[in-house]
Amino acid sequence: MSDAVLKTTEQKMSKSIESLQRELAGIRTGAANSSMLDRVTVNYYGADTPINQLASISVPEARMLVVQPYDKGSVDDVLKAIQIADLGVNPTSDGTLIRITVPQLTEDRRKEFVKDARKEGETAKVAIRNVRRDSNDDLKAEEKAGNISEDELRNLTDDVQKLTDKFIAQVDSLCDDKEKDILEV
Repeated sequence: MSDAVLKTTEQKMSKSIESLQRELAGIRTGAANSSMLDRVTVNYYGADTPINQLASISVPEARMLVVQPYDKGSVDDVLKAIQIADLGVNPTSDGTLIRITVPQLTEDRRKEFVKDARKEGETAKVAIRNVRRDSNDDLKAEEKAGNISEDELRNLTDDVQKLTDKFIAQVDSLCDDKEKDILEV
């Protein structure tokens, strides 16, 4: 049973890392990246739909994204959704496709994006610590039920802490890498 708790703990912490990677991918660096639009949803026939389900997104140049909606009638809706998303870009449309020129980031904007990345990192750390707390509670319940001894509880709690430290280090590494990408001119 206690091995199952460790396995579940590791799976949940891995999901926190995956979530962090998705969030960091959405934070803009100086270059165009199709994942910038991952958080954009379009009100399409009354339902909020992710933009990547309504259009093909390509990167023809280092500083340009091209969004081509599958339904030509939704071009204005997609354009409006990108403008509302506050990505710091100004999309233009020619009626059939949308071009997004990614401007060079100012120093202030770069610092702002670094703060956003760090905030996402802290959110991931909190999620990982919450998983640790829940796992430790489960292990204490196992000990109270008599399924594991006090020594086993101590060893398993140490194992959970080692997992926590490992995943916190991954969060720091991901945030440091993203910070370097953002600050790179």
